[in-house]
Amino acid sequence: MPRRAAAGVRPVDPDPVHSSRLVQQVINKVMSAGKKSLAEQIVYDALQILSRRTSDDPVDALEKSVRELTPVLEVRSRRVGGATYQVPVEVPSRRARTLAVRWLIQFSRARRERTMAERLAGELSDALSQQGGAYKRKDDIYRMAQANKAFAHYRW
Repeated sequence: MPRRAAAGVRPVDPDPVHSSRLVQQVINKVMSAGKKSLAEQIVYDALQILSRRTSDDPVDALEKSVRELTPVLEVRSRRVGGATYQVPVEVPSRRARTLAVRWLIQFSRARRERTMAERLAGELSDALSQQGGAYKRKDDIYRMAQANKAFAHYRW
């Protein structure tokens, strides 16, 4: 048991350009070494590239792609009688959205495009078409949860 109270959830303020909390969450995740203005520029450029590709509102396209990447189930390790089981559990909505944004940025950084804005836009458009590394990660986790359905009775 922790000695202190659980950490409180800090609210994310909406970003100044699109007034969207999701855009601000992506900016915060892209940010490295406290360089927020650079992260904002990267995300806004990526949204502009994405809106040119999809001819859609950039924030709507971002929300659709994050919705595609949002996991439904995940596996948690549960130790029972000396054996460790991978128990499938439903993902809370807050954690699911955080995981989707985390995978989006992680697989964007691993891409081969020239700039980070192009990488992020590429990963977002891949997510819309149910492709790319982040979508594959979501699919792998879902398949693992389905394979371990037999251990669902160990859920806590």
